[in-house]
Amino acid sequence: MPDWTYHPLRGAAAAVLGRPRSQRTALRLLASIGSRPVGARLIARGFGHRHPPERLGGEIAGVPVTVRLGITVPPSLAREAVRAMPPLGAGVVEVAPVSAADVETVRKAAAGRTIPLIVRAIDPEAEAALKPYVDGFTSGDDPHVVHVSDPSVTAAAAVLEEPGAVVLARPRVLVEAGPGWFARVTEAATPTVPAPRLRDLKLRDVGRDPRRWPAWWWALLVGLGMTGAGLGAAAITLGPVLLWYDRDYLGMTVHQLHAANHHLVHFLQHDRITMAGTMASIGALYTGLAVGGIRRGWPWAREVYLLSGAIGFPTLFYFLATGFVEPLHTATALVLFPMFVAAVRRTPHTPRWHLAPEGPEPERRRALTGQLLLIVTGAGLFAGGAVISVVGLTGVFVPTDLTFLGTSAEALETLNSRLVPFVAHDRAGLGGALMSAAVAIMLLSAWGWRRGEAWVFWTLTSAAAAGFLPAVVVHTAIHYTDFIHLAPVYFGIAITGTGLLLARPYLCAKASAGPEN
Repeated sequence: MPDWTYHPLRGAAAAVLGRPRSQRTALRLLASIGSRPVGARLIARGFGHRHPPERLGGEIAGVPVTVRLGITVPPSLAREAVRAMPPLGAGVVEVAPVSAADVETVRKAAAGRTIPLIVRAIDPEAEAALKPYVDGFTSGDDPHVVHVSDPSVTAAAAVLEEPGAVVLARPRVLVEAGPGWFARVTEAATPTVPAPRLRDLKLRDVGRDPRRWPAWWWALLVGLGMTGAGLGAAAITLGPVLLWYDRDYLGMTVHQLHAANHHLVHFLQHDRITMAGTMASIGALYTGLAVGGIRRGWPWAREVYLLSGAIGFPTLFYFLATGFVEPLHTATALVLFPMFVAAVRRTPHTPRWHLAPEGPEPERRRALTGQLLLIVTGAGLFAGGAVISVVGLTGVFVPTDLTFLGTSAEALETLNSRLVPFVAHDRAGLGGALMSAAVAIMLLSAWGWRRGEAWVFWTLTSAAAAGFLPAVVVHTAIHYTDFIHLAPVYFGIAITGTGLLLARPYLCAKASAGPEN
């Protein structure tokens, strides 16, 4: 889970604002976002465990709760906590201590709440005044209620193992560990079963009927299919460059294109190799999500896969704007899309994950910096993909393209009226694929950052290598090395590499349980 209040920033905020004010600021920010429907959904997807196991349900002070995990705050933070906690996966908010002077503050906080609100009153007058407005009352001597200031996930999960025990975190826990703390505790306390060993899986285990195949098999097939399609596209580009339908559409051969402009074939190769690398990158991401995430029952892994594909597959319809329908591209999408639907239409598998023990604090801090860099990488790639899509669907060329070609768009139109739409198809398709990959990178980094999840590291590393290296190699090979044009690629390599190096000890730490594979 992402830890937006990572330590370097947290320390600065605490120094400037003071700890109480920094806690209030953090809760107000979450409350402001979470009080809006879209913001609440984003927080719930990013931080919340929306379906905790039934065994973690129970009650506190006679009030039923879906999960025996919540927060305790002073009256001054009650309103922010009531608004911020539901999307985060908390089950209850306790306000304590409450005196008669705090009654009006708590009453206003309770209005319109969507989470159980309990109060620990310090005098009978306050309890009597608040009885119509809150759900229940606690007392300071209840042994089943454990108030924690330590952000340790394993310690909180151990408390929840006791029947009827309730864990209430103090605000500093969220400042120390980030808003994903509730979800991490819930995951640590969720019963799991061993994941199937990859080398032992055989088709006979589920039969030959594809309807019985587990969802992650279909997700894996899509990942392998995208990787194969990317490698196939690269092979075609490095070989004949144009297939028969390309030549038929253009009415020109490779030799005729080269004779018309000796940079034109190289330009087509650079677009298509970059596209092939992006396709292979998506394949690596989907393969990792299938084997490491969906197979082991992580609900967020299925959602990352779904959101990425929901952006990538519709970009097939870019042809409505470019006017060129590429048969091989269309056939690949038509084959893979039913598999994609089969992978996402089913509910997540039984939880099968293993959580690694909490490690050294310096290791976690470095990993959080790495996480931030990977999220920034994903956001930057998405913005770049959107820009490339718009350029491909409108002007097609950027100034550095025309400088490399030594010509103008008008001259190319005069040369062949179908040449610009042909390039537009490649350019817009690259933008769509880049956005699909970017969403998977950004969300996998935001939602999958857990100690010991080595597959997250290797998935992101493989995707980065497949996406960045072909782009650099092909630009260098054809001498299209304009620094401004390649600056986003260089920047992406730098921050991705730095982020992965910082996070490797954390993500690749050994899990406490035995090996799965």
